[in-house]
Amino acid sequence: MPRGPRRHLKRLNAPKHWMLDKYTGRYAPRPTAGPHKLTECLPLVVFLRNRLKYALTYHEAKMIMMQRLVSVNGKVRTDLNYPAGFQDVISLEKTNQHFRLLYDVKGRYTIHSIKAEEAKFYLAKVKRVAVGARGVPYVVTHDGRTIRYPDPAIKVNDTIKYNFESGEIQNHIKFENGVQVMVTGGRNTGRVGILTHRERHQGSFDIVHITDSMGHTFATRLQNVFIIGKGAGSKALITLPRGKGVKLSIADERDRRNAEKAKANSS
Repeated sequence: MPRGPRRHLKRLNAPKHWMLDKYTGRYAPRPTAGPHKLTECLPLVVFLRNRLKYALTYHEAKMIMMQRLVSVNGKVRTDLNYPAGFQDVISLEKTNQHFRLLYDVKGRYTIHSIKAEEAKFYLAKVKRVAVGARGVPYVVTHDGRTIRYPDPAIKVNDTIKYNFESGEIQNHIKFENGVQVMVTGGRNTGRVGILTHRERHQGSFDIVHITDSMGHTFATRLQNVFIIGKGAGSKALITLPRGKGVKLSIADERDRRNAEKAKANSS
């Protein structure tokens, strides 16, 4: 076996949510080591070339990146294979556009355009709360960010609103029944609803039950939920993509397509 980290990724082994076709080439861009896992990230070259269509080839995407026009969470990135992930804000200076990476109800990253006001912050799930050297308290978020001296009320599974321009925590939401959550893993990825119940299973995975705005109830593991709002009575801290995280049945999707076709033909 060769030594060192792997530098190649076969196209057929690339994550399905990248939606790369099989016949364009043999290889896919392998994400560099970063804040998100290979299976849960979207390399910037795929975002620019395959999603936004701002580049036709890998070389054109590289020319865009090397002009330092693309920033992730307020920091300029020139690495084509940088692994952007859930909740990351990608900003394009020349076009004055901002995008937040969110899931659609089919588990794929969707291009969700946001305004400049919303592009100043992102939400992060607290994975760890600890005390470091010399008694300094800190929290670690889902994307590996370490924040020192947080609010003592912040616990594991809470969500923080982090302003990456000022480097401060602006707000946080406690993990409890009644909060609005988005599912980030499993078969229900991308669905949004209200957390209604938590089942504790000692020695196994805790299960949470969620009800969406259509009244449909589903369950998933605790580790798969991400809080995005305080509850049904208040708005989410971020804007949601088209569909608002409601999963439709096959028949409902067909009816919606037919209605859109009829409206387009009539106009």
